[in-house]
Amino acid sequence: MNQTTLPTASATRRALVLFSGGQDSTVCLAWALQRYAHVETVGFDYGQRHAIELTQRLVVLDEIRREFPQWSARLGDDHLLDLGILGQISSTALTDNRQIELQANGLPNTFVPGRNLLFLTLASCLGYRRDMDVLVGGMCETDFSGYPDCRDDTIKSQQITLSLGLGQRVTIETPLMWLDKAATWRLAEELGGAGFVDLIVKYTHTCYLGERGARHGWGHGCNACPACELRRAGWERWAGEALAA
Repeated sequence: MNQTTLPTASATRRALVLFSGGQDSTVCLAWALQRYAHVETVGFDYGQRHAIELTQRLVVLDEIRREFPQWSARLGDDHLLDLGILGQISSTALTDNRQIELQANGLPNTFVPGRNLLFLTLASCLGYRRDMDVLVGGMCETDFSGYPDCRDDTIKSQQITLSLGLGQRVTIETPLMWLDKAATWRLAEELGGAGFVDLIVKYTHTCYLGERGARHGWGHGCNACPACELRRAGWERWAGEALAA
């Protein structure tokens, strides 16, 4: 893939990436930087237990600007929105110091009700004011723990609602929607080569418990929470496929 050429159809469009500093949102950021003339990022502080991601997201942005000059020219401002109210009305394993487990409704207690709906709504408002009509998010229906606000139908419905409510077209892109974690690692390599994969391993944060201690082959994390398990399993499948090729 040519890392310096923008597709003609997107050469003048501006995109806002929902950016947590995790593996998925970092791959989505690179994906957007390949396609759009101008890209900005937005993060959300909602009292998450793994608040270390708010620090790591800035590290990731700095590394991308330093290591990928072909992307840096298109990478604009970063924004951080205070969503403390979400933590106040939620009692989940992502906002409270609780054991991660399944609930009676079949969903893990890491599900924060309405989180992605709120993220997209606020991102669309920010995009409206900054002349960005594309939102890019890492929602995925393949490795998604059953979260209903990660489903493709939810995102398509939200796109229609936001477009109607703002009186102008809003496009929500979800490049990882049908990819498992192994395919996400593969996409990272396609976008930025081994250097970009190394950046993801070293600097991004996925662990629900906020663990940045030991570094594993796939990155830092507790190696036991659902987020770490998905990331590790995807890395192992991708690495195995690469060796077999």
